[in-house]
Amino acid sequence: MQDNTVVLNAARVNYDGKAGFEQVASQVTVYDETPPEKMLERVAGHTVVVTKEIPVPGEILRAFPDSVRLICEAGTGYNNIDLEAAREKGIAVCNVPEYSTQRVAQTVMLLMLNLASSMTIQQRMLAAGDHSNFTDHLKVDHIELNGKTLGVVGAGHIGRAVIRIAQAMEMKILATAHHPRPDEEGIHYVPLEELLRQSDFVSLHCPLTDETRHMIGAEQLGWMKPTAFLINTARGALIDEPALIAALQRGQIAGAGLDVQETEPPAADSPLYRMENVVLTPHMGWRGLETRRRLVSMVAENIRAFCSGSPINRIV
Repeated sequence: MQDNTVVLNAARVNYDGKAGFEQVASQVTVYDETPPEKMLERVAGHTVVVTKEIPVPGEILRAFPDSVRLICEAGTGYNNIDLEAAREKGIAVCNVPEYSTQRVAQTVMLLMLNLASSMTIQQRMLAAGDHSNFTDHLKVDHIELNGKTLGVVGAGHIGRAVIRIAQAMEMKILATAHHPRPDEEGIHYVPLEELLRQSDFVSLHCPLTDETRHMIGAEQLGWMKPTAFLINTARGALIDEPALIAALQRGQIAGAGLDVQETEPPAADSPLYRMENVVLTPHMGWRGLETRRRLVSMVAENIRAFCSGSPINRIV
């Protein structure tokens, strides 16, 4: 099968020119961005379409030309693609799992350590010329991670990478999984409510589906300890964001570390930008240079495997 490939929004990955898609197939057309009204025009005549979190809704996908045989999502999540429409059209869909596992796990620990050290507050004090943390006793909370309980919601590749690092830091581990699992060494599986009630830090590692959308809402936030922190490096819509903001403003939980948000970027007037108990980062977990280059390499592997008749990482 020919590998005539179009990349619809390369700038999402190659924004600095250091992780190009030009070598992912023998024939490649690369667009930095593609508005919805240009998508059908640009996929015409191509066998493979590469996307990165760009919405491919059913009404557009069902109109794809018969030449398109594969949509390769350049990432782990694929909730941007209408899978049912792809099935109807006989178009295969694949993703790139595990390319960012270590980098995202490191981002989780970055957020946890920053929250444990009140780093956002400390940096704002310095920016305002307040040196009292240096000249007087430390004015902000500063806690250890060892001995604390980490609740991992979704013990897949990234969740397990987080668990390994947390165990090395002598944290206790609770976890939930989509399907019931027996306990493992150092990992106790519990229902979500029990995990939220017992954990000092909660880290989300679930795909975004109809079932998981807003899985953390007002009720679930009410189960958490007032001293607990919520970490999200998965998908922003796993959390009901207005409910989270309200809980943070009331001091219902101690804080949150959010590398993903329900709307990215958040609206200019979002309280999340200004809250001292929030560490906010711009969906950077997958953006390390090595991570992005690995992603492009794995996209190429997916395309080669599919065109040779031995598809890998296939979802549909």
